Amino acid sequence: MDLTPIKFSHVDNLSMNENKNDFAKLSLSASMLGNLEQLGYLQMTAIQAASLPVTLAGKDLIAQASTGSGKTAAFGIPLVEKILPADFAVQAMILSPTRELADQVSQEIRRLARAVGNVKVVTLCGGVALRGQVLSLEHGAHVVVGTPGRIMDHLERGSLKLKGLKTLVLDEADRMLDMGFFDDIAIVARQCPQNRQTLLFSATYPEGIAKLATQFMKEPQTVKVDTQHSANKIKQIFVQVKESERLHAVSLVLNHFRPTSTLAFCNTKAQCRDLVAVLQAQGFSALALYGELEQRERDQVLIQFANRSCSVLVATDVAARGLDVAQLEAVINVDVTPDAEVHIHRIGRTGRADAEGLAVSLASMNEMGYVGKIEVLQGRESSWQELSTFTPAGKDMLVPAMATLQIVGGRKEKIRAGDVLGALTGEAGYTREQVGKINVNEYSTYVAVARDIAREAVAKLSRGKVKGKSVKVRLLEDASGIESE
Repeated sequence: MDLTPIKFSHVDNLSMNENKNDFAKLSLSASMLGNLEQLGYLQMTAIQAASLPVTLAGKDLIAQASTGSGKTAAFGIPLVEKILPADFAVQAMILSPTRELADQVSQEIRRLARAVGNVKVVTLCGGVALRGQVLSLEHGAHVVVGTPGRIMDHLERGSLKLKGLKTLVLDEADRMLDMGFFDDIAIVARQCPQNRQTLLFSATYPEGIAKLATQFMKEPQTVKVDTQHSANKIKQIFVQVKESERLHAVSLVLNHFRPTSTLAFCNTKAQCRDLVAVLQAQGFSALALYGELEQRERDQVLIQFANRSCSVLVATDVAARGLDVAQLEAVINVDVTPDAEVHIHRIGRTGRADAEGLAVSLASMNEMGYVGKIEVLQGRESSWQELSTFTPAGKDMLVPAMATLQIVGGRKEKIRAGDVLGALTGEAGYTREQVGKINVNEYSTYVAVARDIAREAVAKLSRGKVKGKSVKVRLLEDASGIESE
């Protein structure tokens, strides 16, 4: 995509360019530094540079930072540094607003904890049977990540014990407050040891944050990283549309710019469903993410989008909260949000690191007031383009490079990503380049493979073995034409 960067007039409190420090200058263990280097963490983000000296010193922290700013590592590194693997007691707990975010955080903590050794991370969220979680806790855990309601369930049952807790993290605290979790958080916090460290991360600073800090934190330090820091390489385009042409306009934008990965925001779940139906009918690989999906469906949708098996994810703001997808090329605001701050969060998901990003907002006459609010917040006028100027840039359909296979069996069966990769590159005969991201969940494993080998890979894995055992494998359905190949 040929994109000319547009810089916002608003200046960050802490600019990425101002941060010349790296992790080696922090008081971290040699094993942690080595692991961070292996993970590609060579340069601190603004929030990491601001918060890590505070948290590593053992102080309580209130940090204001948006999704994608590197905040998980900002609280994960000091948390992991304190863990004693030999002590099988819950030493750290992270409260998250949604299961999706909890799963993402758990995965990141496991990656960071490789420096320490055998650290057990348990995810406690609704939508999963309690019994399995209780059994997992009975065998001990070092880190617990979960939603407030499910954490409370385990505390009431006595299956979760917090006597050895050293660190409590409230992640996306503003979102948890929006969802009415203040009382639940308060109940959980009161059952934690008083001599713990408490870290609170929030994209905004609503009134409830100060209330939480007053009740449950000890002289917290405060750091703030501007929510617009990730948007300085984003080309923003506004397009005036009639209500009747809004959904079709999305496909025109996709065919014009041909981004490999697009997050399309709608204000309602009904609009999500309608848009996905339109895009799939036109041959796009598109999936919907909204609040009423079953948890299994939500997990599969997120995995397919993150591993490049789906080109377009159509989501509401609530459903996409906490979603962090690497190398997201484009954001399309199918509906303009009434909240200008939400607009900044939406478009800030693209154009990260050294990449350029594109944000296209479709606006009807009824939404011009919302556009005005966005202009005031950004301190600049909007750039407009006529819908008629969006012409197809190619004849071929926009088809994702990968497809997703689901293997029945996950962490409960001791399956690891290396086992799946070994089966595909060993007996099955595929190259490492034909295999993409591998996600191992409790009971299922998902692996992205090159689209042209997807069906053949299902057959080979079904005939072969993973970790010495026969497995059931299926191809996750999509709307991008695999069925007809």
